[in-house]
Amino acid sequence: MFSFTELTAAIPRAGGPFAYTLRAFGPAAGFLAGLVTLIEFVFAPPAIALAIGAYVNVQFPALDAKLIAVSAYAVFMGLNLVGVSIAATFELIVTVLAVGELLIFMGVVAPSFSVTNLVAGGWAGQNTFSAGAIGGMLASLPFAIWFFLAIEGAAMAAEEVREPKRVIPRAYISGILTLVALAFGVMVFAGGSGDWRALSSINDPLPQAMKRVVGEGSVWLHLLVGIGLFGLIASFHGIILGYSRQFYALARAGFLPAGLARLHPRFQTPHWGILTGGVIGILAIFSDSFVKVAGQPVTATIVTLSVFGATGMYILSMLSLFRLRRTEPDLERPFRAPLYPALPAVALTLACGVMAALIWFNPQIFGLFVGLLALGMAYYAAVARPRLARAPSLNTAGD
Repeated sequence: MFSFTELTAAIPRAGGPFAYTLRAFGPAAGFLAGLVTLIEFVFAPPAIALAIGAYVNVQFPALDAKLIAVSAYAVFMGLNLVGVSIAATFELIVTVLAVGELLIFMGVVAPSFSVTNLVAGGWAGQNTFSAGAIGGMLASLPFAIWFFLAIEGAAMAAEEVREPKRVIPRAYISGILTLVALAFGVMVFAGGSGDWRALSSINDPLPQAMKRVVGEGSVWLHLLVGIGLFGLIASFHGIILGYSRQFYALARAGFLPAGLARLHPRFQTPHWGILTGGVIGILAIFSDSFVKVAGQPVTATIVTLSVFGATGMYILSMLSLFRLRRTEPDLERPFRAPLYPALPAVALTLACGVMAALIWFNPQIFGLFVGLLALGMAYYAAVARPRLARAPSLNTAGD
């Protein structure tokens, strides 16, 4: 996050990682960075929407979770369409409520916390360490990264922020500190309140964890489900904003069809980018029941696919940081990553290690990831590169 803060404050463009990599390595690498970022941001919302559906279903069992998920898309795409000011204000409100909800959850389940529960079967299902546990740790990495996925979405709104070079560093650093505290708190208290294995394969773990502590009829449970939606909504709404700006930035620079860069005549929002990502997400939701990849439903697959995109984006962004430090030493950098080059090198090394683990444990999903990238790069070679050659000024949008 320190490295992202440096890059975003120095190059506050809607493309985020696409803009950094384009400037550092040129059009082909820039488009690749845009692709992996789109994979991260477009495939994260369907999983969140299904979790929203599961939460509402706890309160209203007669309502179909998938229809609720699609309804969530309709509502929050609409909210993003009407303007960034309204969308950002809503995001702030639901985020504050979400933080409050997580603190309530931790407070209510804390009396039932037990270290014995937390560590039971903690070594790949066993109570003692063995070499097999290492594989379990590595296989869980996509879901560990999921705690922090898309925080770099703040970069996508950089052009719509007043004083981005001052505000973005504050946003990134306060955001990551908040997430680290809440992620550890939720993981520890949910895992230690009972048998954590009962929560490992459901879409609504927090209500279920609280239910076993306070009972199904407790007012605390209904309060959690009611306001617990705000955490999912905050993530869902923010990622829709992020993917729409990524579509917009790539199209504006000439890498995607120009229509995706059109702004709504009244609201001045990238409406076609918002709708395009929504259509892809809704198709993923309805395919969840009958499409399986690597023996698991689409929901689990798109979580891992999204993490593949995020990890690829981390690697390209860190490489861009090193490249720009060397090729553009005089670039104005309102914030500089501390302990350079050691700390960014640690981030790059960890990202490469995570990518290797993801590939090892998810070869079929990696094949799907590579297939999507291959289709995208084929489009670049056949359509985008000739377009940029005819109008070379287009790709300077990353500057």
